[in-house]
Amino acid sequence: MLDTAIKAAKEGGIILEKYFQSSLLERKLKDDKTIVTQADEEIEKRIIEIIKKDYPDHAFLAEESGSKDTGSSYAWIIDPIDGTRNFANGIPIFAIVIALVKDDEPLVSATYNPITNDLFCAEKGKGAFWNGRKILVSNQQAGKAMITLGPSQKPEDKAMLHRYFSHARQYVNAFRYLGSAALELCYLARGGTEGFISIGLSKWDYAAGALLVLEAGGQITDFDGRPWTFAQNYFLASNGVIHPQLLDLTRAAKMESKK
Repeated sequence: MLDTAIKAAKEGGIILEKYFQSSLLERKLKDDKTIVTQADEEIEKRIIEIIKKDYPDHAFLAEESGSKDTGSSYAWIIDPIDGTRNFANGIPIFAIVIALVKDDEPLVSATYNPITNDLFCAEKGKGAFWNGRKILVSNQQAGKAMITLGPSQKPEDKAMLHRYFSHARQYVNAFRYLGSAALELCYLARGGTEGFISIGLSKWDYAAGALLVLEAGGQITDFDGRPWTFAQNYFLASNGVIHPQLLDLTRAAKMESKK
């Protein structure tokens, strides 16, 4: 299953490279004000073709084409380009994202950015890997920690992002909003950052990265510190060391929203 995910991601990468920084690229605005390009559509179609060849009975949930329920307990979750706006503007912070879940439990993930030649993959119970090398979360304390945040396009989630920004400096050293939640979770898993806050994201944004973080020894909870389940799209992911500070930061952001 992981081999299929990696193969599909790399095939999609060939298409992605063709369009990156190309005059051929055209953008369309979707109803939620996000953009989609022909690269998104072509990559998603190719990924589904490859997976269907190996697993014709499995279900799909893909960002551009929606869901296809086949009655299978297995479902492939696909984001052909996570970070499309970065991609369309020539900023190489984006990735092809593929995850396989069974009954809402992530089993396999592949996240690939062909421009930087970064392939992150994980299989439940077998660890997390970056370009074939096993990775682990960092052991950095909050005083030296960097976190990233990923909001949905909903106005209330964007407002929550700004509340987090206004309080973050009290709890961690640095914070960023990079525009590709999938890669941000990868960076956390390989020890490049110490935390990630998901503010209402879609499953295709975090399915692959969440598995990677857990397999790399990280921690994920809901905003109140309770065990995380896959359907929850408001969550805190960390190296475990700074998790108390993320919970404190979340409480501060929530308190401001009640003023």
